Amino acid sequence: MTHRFIAFSCVAALACAPSEPPRDPPEGASAPVSESPAATSTNGPRVVFLGTSLTAGLGLLRAEDTYVARLAELADSADLPMDAVNAGVSGDTSAGGLRRLDWILREPLDVLVVELGANDGLRGQDPAATRENLEAIVSRTRDRYPEAAVVIAGMEAPTNLGEAYTRRFRSVFPEVARESGAALVPFILDGVAGIAELNQADGIHPTPEGHRIMARNVWPTLAPLLRAWWARHPNGRDKT
Repeated sequence: MTHRFIAFSCVAALACAPSEPPRDPPEGASAPVSESPAATSTNGPRVVFLGTSLTAGLGLLRAEDTYVARLAELADSADLPMDAVNAGVSGDTSAGGLRRLDWILREPLDVLVVELGANDGLRGQDPAATRENLEAIVSRTRDRYPEAAVVIAGMEAPTNLGEAYTRRFRSVFPEVARESGAALVPFILDGVAGIAELNQADGIHPTPEGHRIMARNVWPTLAPLLRAWWARHPNGRDKT
């Protein structure tokens, strides 16, 4: 089966102009998307990836090299095709993701994958604030789409912020997942962070191979959600 890979227009250029700060969509704006010209709809679940430059694919030459696109390939290979929507914005924080959420929720979704917090940690923001933002994202999504599944991608803070901070920060993600009933990816950069050959020159943003590993980190958590959706919709979205 073929899959549809969708990129929100605000990140379609990925990192062509990295010096320009990211902009949130205006209040009340619709959520335009641009589709790959050669792609077709799977009639499968719509999976939205709300995230940072790690999701947007900062520094990559092709959208097809992001972990989001690689997950769509894994879904196809498992005969669990999905329509993957990349809603990553470089520089975004958990607060920024929350501000964008209503804009994103204007379009229906079946699964929301939340990759937010990396920039909170880099800026030394209070983990309690990150937690509140993530909790609000889960709650607001479920208020709008009660049957939607939510995935929280775990993140680590820089060690130079001290052991107490990194411990508090690390605990945010599993605690939000556990208390909200969301699914958890323990650490999305597991096997990638700190490995020079898997990261670009900045040492922060993964290479295409790093994104492949990220996709493999997410897949064990995402696959059961796709399988459950297809069990409920054996003929796909448009034919049930």
